[in-house]
Amino acid sequence: MTRFTPEELEAARDRLVPDVVADGLRVLFCGINPGLMTAATGHHFARPGNRFWPVLHLSGFTPRLLKPSEQGELLSYGLGITNVVARATARADELTADEYLEGGRQLSLKVASLRPRWLAVVGVTAYRAAFDDRKARVGPQQRQIGDTRLWVLPNPSGLNAHWTAETMAEEFARLREAAPA
Repeated sequence: MTRFTPEELEAARDRLVPDVVADGLRVLFCGINPGLMTAATGHHFARPGNRFWPVLHLSGFTPRLLKPSEQGELLSYGLGITNVVARATARADELTADEYLEGGRQLSLKVASLRPRWLAVVGVTAYRAAFDDRKARVGPQQRQIGDTRLWVLPNPSGLNAHWTAETMAEEFARLREAAPA
């Protein structure tokens, strides 16, 4: 794994992390925003303690455990990744309410254009803030964006102690079963 100095990570705040997207995906996974490690590497969910990649594999979405640097392979499985907010931060609590709402608006436009079958937001708090839905819970949502259904997944951050990798994988697998290849 590449090691970055604190200065290099701080400089990463100004970098945009490209989406991994295509038209008509099965599932477009949506993170909250890039962390500094993700911005520094250009690879989504790159922080070593983040459980996104292991959970994606444990849930059956990928046939093997992918590394963040292999994120482009997701497209071959009909999967993609974007974020609610593009700005990189050390912690999601650095984002403002306005950034979440604008991110939700921009995300809705992106989804309307790309038309994935499912948009899966990883993090119920981010979903609530971006879509102004204070009562949302993990699982499928009533809201749709065009023909795209929405699902809220648990946040795979290592800081989310409420969910284990195994219980997260069960929820991801529920979505996989709802979005067959």
